[in-house]
Amino acid sequence: MYIWERANWPHFTWSEVELSAKLASTRHLQGLLLGRMEALGFKLREEAAFETLIQDVVTTSEIEGEKLDTQQVRSSLARRLGMDVGALPAVDRHVEGVVDMMLDATGQFRDPLTADRLFGWQAALFPTGRSGISKIRVGCWRDDANGPMQVVSGGYGCERIHYQAPPAERVPSEMNQFLEWMNAESAQDPVIKAAVAHFWFVTIHPFDDGNGRIARALADLALARSEETSQRFYSMSAQIQRERAAYYDLLERQQKSDLDITVWIAWFLNILCEAFQSADTILINVIQKSNFWECAAKHPLNARQIKVLNRLLDGFQGKMTSSKWAKIGGCSQDTANRDIALLINVGLLRRGPAGGRSTDYELVFQDD
Repeated sequence: MYIWERANWPHFTWSEVELSAKLASTRHLQGLLLGRMEALGFKLREEAAFETLIQDVVTTSEIEGEKLDTQQVRSSLARRLGMDVGALPAVDRHVEGVVDMMLDATGQFRDPLTADRLFGWQAALFPTGRSGISKIRVGCWRDDANGPMQVVSGGYGCERIHYQAPPAERVPSEMNQFLEWMNAESAQDPVIKAAVAHFWFVTIHPFDDGNGRIARALADLALARSEETSQRFYSMSAQIQRERAAYYDLLERQQKSDLDITVWIAWFLNILCEAFQSADTILINVIQKSNFWECAAKHPLNARQIKVLNRLLDGFQGKMTSSKWAKIGGCSQDTANRDIALLINVGLLRRGPAGGRSTDYELVFQDD
């Protein structure tokens, strides 16, 4: 029996006694993180929120097995937020759709959640009206014309059904109830509400595709309401991606259980705590980047040098060689060598441990 087949669905229950200590710890870490970010000052806080959004957009798609180009995500977000990040690559429509959804969910967290708003999110995720090569319904609830909505794994002939959602004819009334609950004032802790919203939505599974990404966006919206700020300084999706197998396993077990979702909420709170703690990585990188540019500002750098340094600071994949420098900078090998030599001379770059034709170059940070 699936959870939605239970007599009292969707009246979820949980043990406040079992969750109280974990909720208190979660709220404490949340407050500490927001306090630290507040102390950073506007510019660094804005940069930290920007980097967090990039991580969130990339990883929420990775959970579903889709790999977005990080530079395109950076470019799309920078354009929308009016941030100066140097040369911006062209952006795929699919990337733009995920960015649009995430910015609306967190940036407009005070706005009521409506069916039309959710339709817009789902349509943005699938701008061609297709998921892969399959044509799907976009901007409306699913109709189950091709059979019941099932979460399936395995190849043809050896499929395994992990979950089957409520029939399509129930979706409008199920979603009306969900939306009414989401928009209602409640004495419920908003972090608990984020956990319930995530589980409830993905259990209804109201769309042909995109349900997981939209469920995580809804959790982010609820968490933004809990913090009263649109700026995100941690990524739940990044933490879920690290524990992707456990995430899907727990969803399946809970969706085949009764209406007591204490185990799901406890897991959600644990993941949230880990996300708060992982925010240190972004914070360190942002401060390191700011300090680097403070040092760099003392020296006259050309546009090519600034462009390639930005690529390195944004987490360049692999090793930076002089030939890669020439390609990124759009210049000759000799010009690239001169650019690099100048930066080594002023202490912003250094040679990596490899020598000869394998020579690569890395940034020098003041705290090194």
